[in-house]
Amino acid sequence: MENRIQLDNITIVLHRPRFPENIGSVARNMRNMGISRLHVVSSEEINTDRALTLATHAAADVIHEMRRFTDLQSAVSDAGYVVGTTARLGKSRRRIKTPAKMAEALIPISRDNRISIVFGPEDRGLTNDELRNCHDLVTIRTAEFSSINLAQAVMIVCYELFNASTAANTVFLPKLALRPELDAMYEQLKNMLVRISFIQPDNPEYWMDRFRRFFSRLPLQADEVRIIRGICRQMDWYARKCYADGKNGRKPDFDEKLRNVKSTKACPEKKTG
Repeated sequence: MENRIQLDNITIVLHRPRFPENIGSVARNMRNMGISRLHVVSSEEINTDRALTLATHAAADVIHEMRRFTDLQSAVSDAGYVVGTTARLGKSRRRIKTPAKMAEALIPISRDNRISIVFGPEDRGLTNDELRNCHDLVTIRTAEFSSINLAQAVMIVCYELFNASTAANTVFLPKLALRPELDAMYEQLKNMLVRISFIQPDNPEYWMDRFRRFFSRLPLQADEVRIIRGICRQMDWYARKCYADGKNGRKPDFDEKLRNVKSTKACPEKKTG
């Protein structure tokens, strides 16, 4: 079955934009490319009147229906896949795609998953901490001057998304884990790895960034996240048991939990002739 990118599952997220007029221009560009879901992260109320002056009548509904959040995690909490935009390249920003390649990669994901495309503030973009919320990164190639107007950057990305909505593709990806599920998994995994001394508590994010990059390449479904968290809980039980056994001078009994589980099962009654 042919599959195209589902624009209804695309959300543009503006993280702390400085000017309401830029929000209006972004809304107009989104409407041009058939995208209507807009989330804005801002600690203050948004002046919609100023935004509407540049949104024009055609994109007024995008402004009226946009949702405001006070933090980035909440703004992307309904997304199974998050893409961050960046103009800066570096060691911690390795998974970089062009808008066209990014749109192509999102085609199978968009069928059953909400996707958030996050744009940072006009003056500095997204920080490394903010990019940790993202599965993938996209950059717009330029010549020597890399700074692009926010609305222009959104238009370029949305244009490639629109093109992908008319391109055929037969690949399918199932529903992915939501951002809060992944965040909870990473936090549990970090605590477990610190507990067993695999990573040092003074700088755990160095290693956790590598785990995020690894898992983002898969990407994870909700039931797979539950499996990983179950493994972490079992490791936590085992580490606590070994600590308690050592503290009390007992030799660890590796089969104790298994025997306890077996002993709770009801024995089948014998049939009488």
